[in-house]
Amino acid sequence: MAELKYKRILLKLSGEALGGATGLGIDVDDAESIASRIKEVHEMGVEVAVVIGGGNLWRGKQGLDHGMDRATADYMGMLGTVMNALAVMDALERAGVYTRVMSAIDMRAVAEPYIRRRAIRHLEKGRVVIFCAGIGSPHFSTDTAAALRATEIGAEIIVKATKVDGVYDSDPKKNSNAEKFDQMTYIDLINRRLTVMDSTAVTLCMDNNLPILVLNYWDKKALVGALRGEEVGTLISHK
Repeated sequence: MAELKYKRILLKLSGEALGGATGLGIDVDDAESIASRIKEVHEMGVEVAVVIGGGNLWRGKQGLDHGMDRATADYMGMLGTVMNALAVMDALERAGVYTRVMSAIDMRAVAEPYIRRRAIRHLEKGRVVIFCAGIGSPHFSTDTAAALRATEIGAEIIVKATKVDGVYDSDPKKNSNAEKFDQMTYIDLINRRLTVMDSTAVTLCMDNNLPILVLNYWDKKALVGALRGEEVGTLISHK
C-alpha cells in the first residue's frame, strides 16, 4: 500500500449529499454510500472527522425571506445537522466502523458534548468523529465550523466533498468551456468570489495554513487517490 499523504483529515459534506435525487430529506441509501467511502479510507489508517451541513432539512433563507429571526433560523439549521450526523453514524456503525457524534449544542441523550481533547482521543483510538450543530452559535456556516474543528483537532487538510471534480472559474454544468483549477491560493479563491466555501471559513484556513482539497466525493477513486498523494481535484493553499 502506498504511503499516506494525510493521516488525519476533516471531511466536509453538504446536507444535500444525504438528500437523494431531490437533495431533500434523508435518503438511507445515500447515508450508506457516504459511509462506505469513509470506511474505505478509515481502513487505510486515516483518522477521519466529519462535518455535515443541514441544507437537505432546512434552509435558513426560507425563514429569512418571511422575516424570521436570523438566530432562530440558524439554530434550526444546527438541529438539522444533528439529524444528518445520526444518520451517517448509524450507517457507519452498521458497516462496522466505531463512530462518535459530538455536538456543539448540549443534547446528551443523542450526542456527546464537543470537547476538543476528547475528540482527539476518539480519533487516536480509531473512531470516526462526526461534529454537528455547527459551532453552537448563530451567524456561522457549517463551512466555518469545519474550518474551526479541523484547526482544533490538528487535521492536516479539509476535504470538501462535492459532485464536481474540482473548482472551476464558472459552473461546468452550464458552461462547457469552464476552466478547472488544479491549484489556487486562498486569496485567489476569495477574490474570484467562487462559492466553494464562505469567506470566513477560507480566511480561517488561510490564517492557520490549513489546505482545502475540493474533489468529487462520488468518484470512487478520488478520495483514496488524494490520500495517497495523487493529483486529484483542486488544492487550495498558500502556494
